[in-house]
Amino acid sequence: MLQARGIQKSYGNLHILKGVDLDVSKGEIITIVGASGAGKSTLLHIIGTLDSPDSGSVILNNIEVNKLTSKRLSAFRNEHIGFIFQFHHLLPEFTALENICIPAFIAKKSKKEAEHRASELLELLGLTERAGHKPGELSGGEQQRVAVARAMVNNPSIIMADEPSGNLDSANAESLHRLFVELRDTMDQTFVIVTHNESLANMANRTVLMKDGQIINY
Repeated sequence: MLQARGIQKSYGNLHILKGVDLDVSKGEIITIVGASGAGKSTLLHIIGTLDSPDSGSVILNNIEVNKLTSKRLSAFRNEHIGFIFQFHHLLPEFTALENICIPAFIAKKSKKEAEHRASELLELLGLTERAGHKPGELSGGEQQRVAVARAMVNNPSIIMADEPSGNLDSANAESLHRLFVELRDTMDQTFVIVTHNESLANMANRTVLMKDGQIINY
């Protein structure tokens, strides 16, 4: 599903990624681990099209994404890629249902279609009774589950997650990790996850170890 080849990235004199290759198959959970500064998040942002490499290529669903125009890339990202971050980034003035709908509205889906899909996801994640609650009225674990639903609302090919349980207590982190496995097993959902959490890494199909801007264990 995803192929990254020869990914190089520097910021000024700092050489962050040094020729990284990565393959991801459909229905896999891949975790990327390594010390801080190894280049994990930079790699995730590049394969997630939030940043561009200095050289190399990223191919997702047979599309070389770094050759797309900015406008086409934005549309491609919205359609094919979901994102989950350490901090949920939910909009505080909107309800859980409304937050989940936002990527669908960006994709120009109707209000009825977006809300139907959001309601399905809320039910799937055990949050139906929280649909009308704003983020400030939800627990940390509930907020992150809403963020997972938002990432899934457009049925993305792949979900990129950067330390998704890093801001959760151990019980909520464990629950979130089980959710990822359940979504892989029941919906064939693909995940690439940057994490320091050993429990999450151990649940993955494969763990990729990065060191000094390179993958050293694949």
